[in-house]
Amino acid sequence: MIHKKPKEYHLVPMRKVGLMQNPTKLIVLSFAVLILTGAVLLSLPFSSREGNFTPFLNALFTATSATCVTGLVTYDTYAHFSTFGQCVIILMIQLGGLGLVTLTSFFYLAIGKKMGFRSAHLARESMGSDERTDTRQLLKMIIATTFVTELLGALLMLPIFVPEYGKYGIFMAVFLAISAYCNAGFDLLGIVEPGSSMITAQGNAPLLLIVMLLIVSGGLGFIVWQDLFLYHRRKKLMFHTKIVLVTTAVLIAGGALSFLLLEWNNTMKDLSFPEKILNAFFQSVTCRTAGFDSLGQGEMTGLSKILSIFLMFIGAAPGSTGGGVKLTSFVVLVMTVLSAVRSEDETVIAGRRIEKTAVYRSFTVAVLGGLLACAAAVVLIASDGANELDAVFEAISAFSTAGLSAGPTANAGFLSKCVLILTMFAGRVGPVALIISLSMKESSSSRSKVLPEGRIWVG
Repeated sequence: MIHKKPKEYHLVPMRKVGLMQNPTKLIVLSFAVLILTGAVLLSLPFSSREGNFTPFLNALFTATSATCVTGLVTYDTYAHFSTFGQCVIILMIQLGGLGLVTLTSFFYLAIGKKMGFRSAHLARESMGSDERTDTRQLLKMIIATTFVTELLGALLMLPIFVPEYGKYGIFMAVFLAISAYCNAGFDLLGIVEPGSSMITAQGNAPLLLIVMLLIVSGGLGFIVWQDLFLYHRRKKLMFHTKIVLVTTAVLIAGGALSFLLLEWNNTMKDLSFPEKILNAFFQSVTCRTAGFDSLGQGEMTGLSKILSIFLMFIGAAPGSTGGGVKLTSFVVLVMTVLSAVRSEDETVIAGRRIEKTAVYRSFTVAVLGGLLACAAAVVLIASDGANELDAVFEAISAFSTAGLSAGPTANAGFLSKCVLILTMFAGRVGPVALIISLSMKESSSSRSKVLPEGRIWVG
C-alpha cells in the first residue's frame, strides 16, 4: 500500500494568513493599535500640564483626532497637555498622516530587505497607489518630500515664534509644520489664548501663508508629487495629476471668493482689505481637511457653513495626508452625472473614458460617507441638543478629518464623543476599508461569475 504524505495546510495559522492576504485589514488594525497606544499615554499624569489623570474617553478622542489627522479637540493642546503629551500628539500626527504601514515599509527597505509581493501590495494600499507604481521609489520620495517640506516649514516659522517664546518657539514651529503638512489642525497657539486656534494670527500674513502652503503640499497627494518631480524627464503630466491640480486651484479660488463675499461684514468686519483676502483664502484652504481656524466657525453665516461643509466633504487628493471623499472622486461623480445627462453610456472626462470600478468606488465612498455623517449628526442633535446645521458641520468635519468645529464637540457628551471617534476613524481609513476589515468574508473579486441580467427601470 502506498501511503500519501499527509497535507500540512492545517499547520498554517489561518488568522495570520487571512490578515496578510487582506492588506486593508492590516492597515485598519495599525491605525487602531496606534490610537489605543496614544490614548493610554495621553491619559497618564505626566501627559497633562497639571499632572493629573486625563479621563480615558477624552484621551481616546484626542488620540483618534491626532492619528486620523483631524483636529477636533476636547482640550486645548497647549493648555491641557504637558510637553511630553504634546510630543505624543505630534508623533501620532506624523505616523497617522503618513500611515504606519508606509513608514514601516520604508524602514524595511532602509535596512536593505527586499519587499515581497504581499509587502509591496500592502505598501501600495497604504499609499493609495496601484501596481503601475514603482513602490520602492514612491516610498523613498514620500519620506524625503515629507521631512524636507516639514523642515522648511519649521525653519520659515522660527523667526515668528523664537523671538517671543525662545526655545519653546522652536518646538512650536516644528509642531505646527508637521501638523499643517499632515492636515491635522492641531496647534500650540493656545499659549496666546486657549481654544483660539489661529484666530489670534488673523493679521500674521507670513504665518498664514506658510501654513497654507504646507496644507496644500500635504493635500496634493504623493502620486502627484512624484509625477511633478519626474516632469523634467517625461515632459508631460499624468491625467490624474492634471485633474488634481486644476480641481485644487478651482476649489481654492472659488471658495476664497465666496467666503470673502459671505463674511465681508461678519467675521471679517474688523480686518483690513488685505487681511480679508488672506483669511478668505485661508478658510478655503483649511476646509481642505486641515482644521486650522482663523475666523471662528461658530460665528460664520449659515451660507458660509454650508460652503465649508461642501469643501470639507470633498477633501484632499487620494494618497495624501488629507481626508474627505477625495478630489478625484468628486470630479468623477460630477462628470458621471453630466455624462448621463448627455445620454452617454460611460463617464468621460476631458475626452478620457473613466473605468467603471473608479465610478462605482466614488459613488460608494460618497454614499457611505454621507450616511455615516448623517447618522453622527442625528446623534449630536438627539443626545446634546446641537443646532442642526452645526451638527451636520461637525459630523462632516469628523468624517472628512477636517477638524473645524462650529461648537458641538466642546459640548459633546459620552455618546456623541464615541460617535465622533468612530466617524473620524472611518473617515481616515475610509468607510469601504472599514467595512471590509470588519467583514468575516474574504473578497471574492477574483472569482468571476456569469449572472443572469436583471432589468429595472430607473429615473
